[in-house]
Amino acid sequence: MMKMLPFFQSGPIGIRNGTAGCSDVNGQLENPLASVAEHIPACPSGDEIWSKDQEKMSERPEAACRTSRASSITSNGSCASAGESPEKGKKGIKGILTTALKKMRKAKPPSIKQVIDLLEKQKLCDAVQHLIALEKVSGKSEEGLTVTQQDIESICEVLKHKVFSVLKDSVLLARTNPELLQQAVDALKEQEKEDQNCTSENLPEQNMQFRPRKWKALWTATVKESVDTRMKDTSHTPRTENLSEVGQNLLHMGKTMKEDLMVVAQYIKQLYPPEFDVFRTYAELYHHHFASLAKKAAESQLDDKDVYLLLSWVHNIYPKDMRKDRVLAEELEKLELGSLLPLSLSKELEKKYLESEEATIKNVLTKCLEKETQRWKEDKEPEKLNGHFQSELLAIIVIQSIYNSQMRARDINAMLGEELSCRLSTELAGFLKSYKEAFEDFKERGRKHIHYRPVLIANINNCCNFRDYTEKNIAEKDDNKERILSILRDIETSSEDVLLQQLFAQLKPIYKKFTENKWECSNEIMNEIIKTTSNHISELRTLKDPFYHPVVEKIHVRLVKDYIVRLLKKKVSMKSPTQQQNLAQSISKNAADLEAFCTSNGSKATWLNSVLPKLAEIIRLQDTGAIKIEVATLATAYPDIRKRHLEAFLHIKANLSRGELKSILGYLADGTASTPPSTPLFSSINVS
Repeated sequence: MMKMLPFFQSGPIGIRNGTAGCSDVNGQLENPLASVAEHIPACPSGDEIWSKDQEKMSERPEAACRTSRASSITSNGSCASAGESPEKGKKGIKGILTTALKKMRKAKPPSIKQVIDLLEKQKLCDAVQHLIALEKVSGKSEEGLTVTQQDIESICEVLKHKVFSVLKDSVLLARTNPELLQQAVDALKEQEKEDQNCTSENLPEQNMQFRPRKWKALWTATVKESVDTRMKDTSHTPRTENLSEVGQNLLHMGKTMKEDLMVVAQYIKQLYPPEFDVFRTYAELYHHHFASLAKKAAESQLDDKDVYLLLSWVHNIYPKDMRKDRVLAEELEKLELGSLLPLSLSKELEKKYLESEEATIKNVLTKCLEKETQRWKEDKEPEKLNGHFQSELLAIIVIQSIYNSQMRARDINAMLGEELSCRLSTELAGFLKSYKEAFEDFKERGRKHIHYRPVLIANINNCCNFRDYTEKNIAEKDDNKERILSILRDIETSSEDVLLQQLFAQLKPIYKKFTENKWECSNEIMNEIIKTTSNHISELRTLKDPFYHPVVEKIHVRLVKDYIVRLLKKKVSMKSPTQQQNLAQSISKNAADLEAFCTSNGSKATWLNSVLPKLAEIIRLQDTGAIKIEVATLATAYPDIRKRHLEAFLHIKANLSRGELKSILGYLADGTASTPPSTPLFSSINVS
């Protein structure tokens, strides 16, 4: 009876609660009290003890797929719960043992055939547990049958192949057949725990020659194989039109990685214990595969479009799009997957991209300028839009090309966009310099062109588009900004001057009539000036508002200045106060007409409105003191007036003595401001 205990303790399922019961029996047998010994039967055989233990296990509640060695295997080979209350037998030790031994004689150890049957039914967890139980009885004969280790290893290979075939398809099975996937994961966990148990129990060497089986390491390799297979299989990603092979591969890998990791996060992760770190394992393997192929692509000869696509994935799509799903974002935040490309390779690719974009834009701008200069020579008037001559094809193509290139770079990342913007602003400045030179050449050589003036106006209007773009899109710290604005100002100013040359040339002989007629008929002369100017202004209305109003102000200034010039010519000298009063009235009338005309045509140069009336008042006044006051008022309003201007003007008042003239001039000298005015008038008038 004592000789059977070691077999019980080393049975195929390991030490169980039944051990305590058998020890109690043995203890009682050693008791010298004959009255107790008479009621205890002989200790059962090894088969009976195995059957007894199996029966007790079947009566004890167990969780489904229990992980401690094979302790959850029931008598029918199930991995499900078998919790029932122990069947009540006869009272006393003898009754309990007799009842239990009768039932246990029916049970047998698991067999190879049972394992195969479980595999056929895809009960992978139960199959693993039966196999673990068989490992314990390998080499022992049970009822004439001997289970060899070779038999166990053979069936183990079949089981392993079945389990890992399922695990390899985890992403697909997680939603289509989660029960089968759960069976495979539980089988994996059983093997891992048996490895740990064998290691911790220090079993004899002969029992450890096939342990540990290291299924967890095999699981990692299987996950990698699954990831590689899915990332390479592009057949499930629809082809995108106009997308290169490189672009299609990037799209497939990104789409596959995102969708698969969402399945891992939502369905697969919770099937495993925490020590498997499932999401990290999958994520790192997907990242490694994606990064290795991205690196291979970056090192190949990519065209410009593929360079842009790859940089977009590296800097924008991969780190951002993956995190649009909240669940995925939370998981990825715990990891540090890094970039798809090494920093050095990424910088090299960025440099290639920037140089390519810069060269492309430069080529576009050159072709635009060539087409524009050809258009100037055509015998065709520029088109009008909202009443303004336009030559906007140049500005539209140039600005859109630059802007679109900047936006594409910014879509990759902000730093790359900023770097390209600086490069393209340099290209724009260079282009506008060439544009200015070509336009200057046209202004000199094309004066006989039938549409010469409309072409000038159209190109002035072009500057408005370039100016708006520059002010809104080029940073203040960029030195090219001021350079561009300066070039545009030069184009605008020189072109406006050319437009006004003809007007001013026509007005010059009309103004001479004032002094030639000694300011008689001055109203008729002023009407002629206004009529001539009005004819030119009607054409200038084809300028855009930002240019029209400054041009009208230039005309306003010129009309007033030329009028003052005639007053300073010393061609008229009047001694009679009456003559002076009549002249003052004529000047005042001319001033009022001039102001009304310029204001009605959009001039905002109101600062000019008082100069002619003040000069008229000086002519009208006869008291020296009053004249001094008016001169002081004039000098305050127009601080750039000098003695030479006033002395020439006072030539009209021939009744002033030398002393009075000197006194008035001296008063002006004392009150003249030393700082130049913001809007000069007299300083641009030369006095002979």
